[in-house]
Amino acid sequence: MLRSMFWPALLLLTFALSIGLHLSYRRRLRNSDLEMARLQRMQALLEERHRQEADSTRARQRTIFDSMLEGVAVLDSESRIETANLAFRRLLSMTGELEGRRLTENIRNPDLLEFFRKLMADGLVAGMELTLPGPPVRILQANGSHLSGDQGFLVVVHDLTRLKELERTRKDFVANVSHELRTPIALIKGFVETLLDGAIDEPEHASRFLRTIARHTDRLTYLIEDLLTLSRLESGRNTLNRQSTELRDLVDQVIEDLALVAQERKVRLENHVVAGLIVYADAERLRQVFANLIENAVKYGRESGKVTVGARTTPGQGVEAWVEDDGMGIPDEARTRVFERFYRVDRARARETGGTGLGLAIVKHIVQAHGGEVWVNSDVDKGSVFRFTLPDPSEES
Repeated sequence: MLRSMFWPALLLLTFALSIGLHLSYRRRLRNSDLEMARLQRMQALLEERHRQEADSTRARQRTIFDSMLEGVAVLDSESRIETANLAFRRLLSMTGELEGRRLTENIRNPDLLEFFRKLMADGLVAGMELTLPGPPVRILQANGSHLSGDQGFLVVVHDLTRLKELERTRKDFVANVSHELRTPIALIKGFVETLLDGAIDEPEHASRFLRTIARHTDRLTYLIEDLLTLSRLESGRNTLNRQSTELRDLVDQVIEDLALVAQERKVRLENHVVAGLIVYADAERLRQVFANLIENAVKYGRESGKVTVGARTTPGQGVEAWVEDDGMGIPDEARTRVFERFYRVDRARARETGGTGLGLAIVKHIVQAHGGEVWVNSDVDKGSVFRFTLPDPSEES
């Protein structure tokens, strides 16, 4: 009886045990799948985070690379561009997709071709100056070196254009000042020597020589004063004493100061500035602007002619003032240069009138210091109109 019940019970127990083991295995398998899925999600999240961090790092590096003032490019061993920053593209006027292009493909400039030829041959080029035709003309300094491990070349380009312009301006300035000082000094020295040699005993000659010495001494004084004024304006050391200024009264004062100069050439000075027009400016500096412009108009205008001074309020531009003459006018090629230091349209006449060649340069710097602009309109044989703008009081408040 017991034996007959044992086997069915054993079979039932075995079946129950196998069912339990199967269910346990299924549960572990399901848990394992869930764990695997969770691990896969975590891995995907980590990979995405790493990718975002890498993209962010590359973007940051590219931003830094492109913000450099120097042009930088990396070339492979066959002179193909692997990467180049914005400054490199701008300085070499290169457009389109650069990566993978040979750098010498579209270059016709002989200086550039010579630079890359030497770089490929020697593996190192230091401080080579290149001139790229414009407009605008650029002067560059190119440096190149071989990367270690035969990995290609690094090219760095500096823009020397502004520096070369400043050097040229400085040299021109020194040459011009030397020339302007040499002439009156030589004349003064010559007349002094003549007086010492005995001419002083002849009153008529002595008086004439001394008047000439006095005239050229004045010219030296004016030149030095203008140089000092221009130096202070360009250095920014002078602080403008801005205040509300009645423009018509100021122009009347300048016209009164120049009455004798105008009388000598029989020139009529007219003030057409409307009464009550106010500007917010340094009155002394503004008086200097009008004095230079009106005196130039008298000297270079037509004898027995007329010089007109005017001003008006222009919406959005503040106050616009002008000085107009009816003289010989200014040729087209000279209009953009008349505000340069020592530039003269008619050098012979400028020397006759005793000009220093700095008046218009001073005008330009004073107007720009006030935040305005200055320019000239002119017709040859009809006259010139020098115009400048100043901020009006409402814009400064």
